[in-house]
Amino acid sequence: MKLAVESVLAQQVSVEGEVIIVFDACPVEVPEVEVPKGWTVRGVTNTRTRGLAGARNSGIVAADGELVAFLDDDDEWLPGKLAAQLERWAAAPDAVAIGTAMTVDDGSGHHVRLSPREELTHDDFLRNRIPGVHSSSLLFPRAQLCGQLGMIDEELPRSYGEDYDILLRASALGRVSVVNEPLVRVLWTGQSYYFGQWQAYAEALQYLLAKHPGFADVPRALGRIQAQVAFALAASQQRAAARTWAARALRNDPRQVKALLAFAIAWRLVTADQVARVVRRFGRGI
Repeated sequence: MKLAVESVLAQQVSVEGEVIIVFDACPVEVPEVEVPKGWTVRGVTNTRTRGLAGARNSGIVAADGELVAFLDDDDEWLPGKLAAQLERWAAAPDAVAIGTAMTVDDGSGHHVRLSPREELTHDDFLRNRIPGVHSSSLLFPRAQLCGQLGMIDEELPRSYGEDYDILLRASALGRVSVVNEPLVRVLWTGQSYYFGQWQAYAEALQYLLAKHPGFADVPRALGRIQAQVAFALAASQQRAAARTWAARALRNDPRQVKALLAFAIAWRLVTADQVARVVRRFGRGI
């Protein structure tokens, strides 16, 4: 956490700001850091739904600034990140969200992940989560978060996909702009926090499908999410349901490998853990 906070305070910008650390189900213990002039650091308790979504929203409510940015406690902003986003926002004040590309630290090296382009549409996000745009890179006008866009969805099971959900909502409203430079370092040890929580994973994906009807208009996008649901259901031993979702996915997009893997798991030809171990070797996730 301390490194994350220091990476924000080290940003060379002329604006004043505040760092709000939200503590979820644990004591408020603000790290000792050197605070530059014009900045403050304070800790608050998550007073909303326990978990990531409630914690982010507690921070949004507590914030006083015109802009709100997120940073996970094990990630780091790199030099120039905030300055580049403020410059982009000055040039595009109508932007609903501004992100950056990132570099992934897997413990053995750093891997740059870029966005396919600097201006992303709703259709782009329906077709692909665009993993290069990480939640720790995102910056929003606070008026949007407290207004038309809305805050983080606390109804999402285990808060899974909360960043994808808000990007889908933001891109449906207007401009999502990306500074396509790796200005955030994201720690990724090869295993998601959600790994193994297959039931919640399946529920959250079905929730997103119901919430965003635009998926139904893009067969390949719909097939992608259906294949992920199928895999999660198969991994949670719901074999019949997994086969149903896998068949739907392949009807919409026959190229969905996750759907084929779901069939293999449902037929007990392979286990979800075996598949996950293989994909992690290639720096991928399920």
